[in-house]
Amino acid sequence: MLYTIPLEMTRGRLLIAADMVKQTTAVFAVLVSGSSSSDDGDLLPDLDQAAPGDPSGRTGGTFAKPRFFLGFASAAGNVGEGPLVILGNRRSQNEPRMRVVQRIHHANGGTSTEPIRPTLRYVRSAGHAHWHLLAFMRYELRRAGKLVRPDRKTGFCLGDRYRLTLTLERTPPTPGFPEECGRNGPQLMRVQEGISVGYGDDYDAHVEGQEFDVTSLPPGRYVLVHRVNGGRLLRESDYGNNAASMAFDLSWPRGRKVSPRLDVVARCPQTATCP
Repeated sequence: MLYTIPLEMTRGRLLIAADMVKQTTAVFAVLVSGSSSSDDGDLLPDLDQAAPGDPSGRTGGTFAKPRFFLGFASAAGNVGEGPLVILGNRRSQNEPRMRVVQRIHHANGGTSTEPIRPTLRYVRSAGHAHWHLLAFMRYELRRAGKLVRPDRKTGFCLGDRYRLTLTLERTPPTPGFPEECGRNGPQLMRVQEGISVGYGDDYDAHVEGQEFDVTSLPPGRYVLVHRVNGGRLLRESDYGNNAASMAFDLSWPRGRKVSPRLDVVARCPQTATCP
């Protein structure tokens, strides 16, 4: 079940609203300052990582030995001049993964494809099952600059889940990728996924690895870092906006048998090193 975040979280939620305004302003500045197409006429995507949001708690384990999990939402939008399009295929249903190419759009109206290292894997989880692009977004929980928790994310099903607040020149009027990544189709031989210009993809807290076990963590300041395309395995016009973070204070005012207190200090949509 979900455990209740104490009222002290109000301060964090106010900061979240303020930082959303800052993030929108920063993205607008990038778009005005220059084109996101490459010199050879490629219309490339530009993935903009949003700061972690919607922190919430979940209790697991047993009454005698409870476990506490910090959940968080993640999102990334495409603010480039071209869509992010990936095409997966395999030769046989005996192959558990699909090889992937990225389709690149060009200013002259043509397209080309380039092989990329990430693969697609069919993932089953509570409520749904579909093909995930592995290593699309990664999460880290850090303290004093050191990694304390790596992620357990199973990958991303890419799609146009929401529309950005800014309308970009090449934003289609309707979502270009409304598909569910081959949902309930483990037998499929080909799958297309992507994120259109002006749209974004997101995941809710606690869904498919969107959480960290904080049961044994000592009190103190922590930083939750989200990185989209951190290995630069997908072609983009700009990799400088691929990381964002959230700083929070964790404490145990009622002891280790009761859910901890979480105070969000800041959300940092443009850096992995939130103060």
